[in-house]
Amino acid sequence: MRESPKQHTITVDGCDLVVFEWMGQSQETQQVLLVHATGFHARCWDQVVALLPEEWQIFAVDMRGHGRSANVTPYTWQRFGDDLLHVCDALQLSNAIGVGHSMGGHCVTHSCGHNESFFRQLLLIDPVIMDPQLYQSSVRHQYADVSEHPIARRRRHFADAQAMFDRYAERSPYALWDPRVFRDYCDFGVVPSQTDDVMELACPPEVEASIYMGNFDSNLYDLIPNIETPVVVLRAKPRDPESQDMDFTASPTWPELADQFANAQDVYLPELTHFIPMQDPQLVAEFIIAAADVQPLQHSAE
Repeated sequence: MRESPKQHTITVDGCDLVVFEWMGQSQETQQVLLVHATGFHARCWDQVVALLPEEWQIFAVDMRGHGRSANVTPYTWQRFGDDLLHVCDALQLSNAIGVGHSMGGHCVTHSCGHNESFFRQLLLIDPVIMDPQLYQSSVRHQYADVSEHPIARRRRHFADAQAMFDRYAERSPYALWDPRVFRDYCDFGVVPSQTDDVMELACPPEVEASIYMGNFDSNLYDLIPNIETPVVVLRAKPRDPESQDMDFTASPTWPELADQFANAQDVYLPELTHFIPMQDPQLVAEFIIAAADVQPLQHSAE
């Protein structure tokens, strides 16, 4: 059984970002970088980490506005991508397996597009990389202000993590998750409130809402065709383009995304929801382990 991770802080442009590290057993061991979705946090990966080889060195990052990292603006997708690029450099990643879920997949792609030497393979788990035509649309979202977004009205305070667990455990989509993952989501998803003797969401509702509203503003399609690193895209059943409902269980990923990379595989998982790592950590771990057998690219010295 793995020991608890070490907690590090990396400061990027005045924002303290927390990274958890599960130590490897040698300097030559396989590195893995895990990057969470909007509104989540690094410790949502704990059940995946538990299934990976103990000799590997594994990092999981709390993006700004999430988990134990600082709530410092701006919360733009360009900023998240640049943050992760700095984190990769600070961690001295080399031929790591880059794993990103949802927004995390977007950020991992951004980092690889700017420096491929960090990664031997990308595992993009239902990344929020949408149909390129959507990035050209003048209609970005239906809300004029963050305060109008439904996510901004999420409950903020809980007596403790157990109260959060009890409130949501039987509700969609959480009832579909592996209960151990949902426990981690609650245990590490709240922090002491600065104003009351209670716990509050580590990712404040207005921060999460602003991230959703900004997801059209960082187009990666200038980078993607030039990425030679092998890529695996896991995606759930797509959203109904005619639906006006905010369905977070459906996939936001463009079904043709894998075809835009030089070397990518598309894996369609219609039996799962967008929350693939939460539902099936075993499946995700298997794809990560398989990535270690991929021959890394030979990068020329700059």
